[in-house]
Amino acid sequence: MAQAHTARQRGAVPADPAPDRAPPAGPLDAQQAQRLLREIRAFAAGLGLSQIAVSDLQLGDTERHLARWLEQGMHGEMHYMARHGLMRARPAELLPGTLRVITARLDYLAQDAPAGWRATEWQRLRQPQQAVVSLYARGRDYHRVLRHKLGQLAGFIAQRAQPRILRAFTDSAPLPEVALAARSGLGWRGRHSLLLRRDAGSTFFLGEILTDLELPADAPTSSHCGSCTRCLDVCPTRAIVAPYVVDARRCISYLTIELDGPIPEPLRAAVGNRVYGCDDCQLACPWNRFARRSPLPDFLPRHGLQQATLLQLWAWSEHEFLRRTEGSAIRRIGWQRWRRNLAVALGNARRGLPASDPAQIAIQAALHDALCDAPALLAEHLAWALRQAPGADPCDPAHSP
Repeated sequence: MAQAHTARQRGAVPADPAPDRAPPAGPLDAQQAQRLLREIRAFAAGLGLSQIAVSDLQLGDTERHLARWLEQGMHGEMHYMARHGLMRARPAELLPGTLRVITARLDYLAQDAPAGWRATEWQRLRQPQQAVVSLYARGRDYHRVLRHKLGQLAGFIAQRAQPRILRAFTDSAPLPEVALAARSGLGWRGRHSLLLRRDAGSTFFLGEILTDLELPADAPTSSHCGSCTRCLDVCPTRAIVAPYVVDARRCISYLTIELDGPIPEPLRAAVGNRVYGCDDCQLACPWNRFARRSPLPDFLPRHGLQQATLLQLWAWSEHEFLRRTEGSAIRRIGWQRWRRNLAVALGNARRGLPASDPAQIAIQAALHDALCDAPALLAEHLAWALRQAPGADPCDPAHSP
């Protein structure tokens, strides 16, 4: 599961073949392994990767916690997670012979994010007419960005060391990404289940390269959450059911991205104006005061997604949706789920705006006009949105800490 959100599987990235690749080399001695790791980190920095670390395969209680989570059905309709079962906690079963996992961090907070970016995001959540897309999804699809960089890094390693096993993954295999990253010292698992760093918060993606090279493993770091429970307290749907345990079936990221069918009616008001993903637990986390901005232009917002209104996005045709989401993670949810999410947010906007607000007429007209020829899934959400009484029992979607 990728840092910051839930995602379906993607294809693995094989190492770029070296044109004059030598036969596999023998085991590295300690000095060679240290030198190679320094070279890997230097090359990775040149690619724009934020950090590289190395994990061994001793993952402690990861398997037990995963088994319990699956048994309780908290993966919802993400059937691929159950299909791979406990392999997700056993990297050596994915690629037999694996001895180390090279973990990578890639910061994604946009370089033009204002100094008070968290306050800005909370403010948007309080404005019912605004459309809120998760920060990570406003720019280019990270799968493409990180996959390409890890492929280049794997190619470099292949040329330098000729390992027998070398394969890169970007949210693309049954791997315990956060557990591996924590084991390698990239950070610690926060109570919201995401990886945290004292000097970078949690606004970053994770990727891995599996190898049989016995590189020196990095030491894990200790947790620095203390007694803080802000991420649990702020979750709009109470999806963080216990420290480190997220019930995906209640998570807004799951509901707006992974779920194919209807969003459960009891959870719709809590979705607020979020139309793709949810950042609340990250916004509430004090460590994100130190979130690092990405130097990569890939993560700059596209098509005004950082300031679009619900009605502006609702006005997109299917053709315009496909055009504007080309190269974006948003495209994979498809046109109908995108409209489903917007319909819920528009219904919540009707609840959150005073009855006298001029936008009420425009919202009601937009919902009503779409109802007559809408597919069944969308029609049900449109009908629900139309039933929401303007200005009655307003639902504040934001819970600022």
